Amino acid sequence: MTDYPINLPEVVAEVRAVFDRYEAALLANDVPVLEELFWNRAETTRYGVGENLYGWQDISLFRRARRTGAFQRDLMKTIITTYGRDFATANTEYQRADHDRSGRETKTLLRTSDGWRVVSAHVSLLGETV
Repeated sequence: MTDYPINLPEVVAEVRAVFDRYEAALLANDVPVLEELFWNRAETTRYGVGENLYGWQDISLFRRARRTGAFQRDLMKTIITTYGRDFATANTEYQRADHDRSGRETKTLLRTSDGWRVVSAHVSLLGETV
């Protein structure tokens, strides 16, 4: 079994920069950047609050058809963990101003020849707040 160094500071910084870029693109509904940051492969997945998307093409079609526009949300806790130099996870909790339910989001990232890319994502909402 090979031990991978966990959370090398320079790798965490790289992944954090991608995470922040994705978050800015999401809030601005910047579809080209969102498409760029997902790995353009059939193996890429995104499970959303109301949809299951298999492959970059499905994710792209979903993003292009979505008409939500820009929105605001507050991130409450973000944990980025890197495993070696080429694999990472980013988990965050969020609260949207226009929803009474908080959510959570997970991204799995892989370093590719084009840079860090999301290879799998999962978005879900928690129960109603009181």
